[in-house]
Amino acid sequence: MENQKLPNEQAVMILGLTSFIGCCCTSGLLGVILSGIGIYLAGKSEKLLAENPEQYSPGSLNTWKIVNFVSLGLSVCVLIYAIYMKVTGKDIEQQQQLMEMLKQMQNN
Repeated sequence: MENQKLPNEQAVMILGLTSFIGCCCTSGLLGVILSGIGIYLAGKSEKLLAENPEQYSPGSLNTWKIVNFVSLGLSVCVLIYAIYMKVTGKDIEQQQQLMEMLKQMQNN
């Protein structure tokens, strides 16, 4: 009998990839949420594999779990940086500098 794939393996993969995008596009918040869900689902799949090792094949679950952990770390760093910028007010200064640069580029 052929081993089956784990039920959440593809979901863990998709969540790992989209959490990288969420890390960059949403100041880390979406990346934290998606990678957290991916890690949770990977844990559930690992328990299922441990209970029935002859029925399921591990596939690339471990790889995608690591991807989710890396994405979680990056997302947390980006989120902390975004909170720091907001609390100190440096984000407003950065926006003003960007607007000045855009105006200079339009004048040239």
